Amino acid sequence: MSGLTTHVLDTMHGQPASGLSLRLMQGGETLAQAVTNLDGRVDRPLLDAATIKAGTYRLEFDVGHYFRDLGVPLPSPAFLETVVIDFGIADAAAHYHVPLLVSPYAYSTYRGS
Repeated sequence: MSGLTTHVLDTMHGQPASGLSLRLMQGGETLAQAVTNLDGRVDRPLLDAATIKAGTYRLEFDVGHYFRDLGVPLPSPAFLETVVIDFGIADAAAHYHVPLLVSPYAYSTYRGS
């Protein structure tokens, strides 16, 4: 299976980050926009087997808005407003999964499966 997926986990609350807006970009162009579901995932791949190509991409996650919607008091400006992950796809025949683990003050990512 090839394609690109993502998953967002809210490490502050120990739960999936439901309702978080994100964008997939390439070269300044928006390729896909989505909002995470109850499991913190998007309902379909951001890129599927027909649209995935080798190259560099950017995922932008609106984490400040997400935490404010949950009632988390954030300073102004927030420490993390938008988390940006720049990554590369070398093998378009492979599956790429880019998870985000996030709190108002920290995040991490990795190439998942």
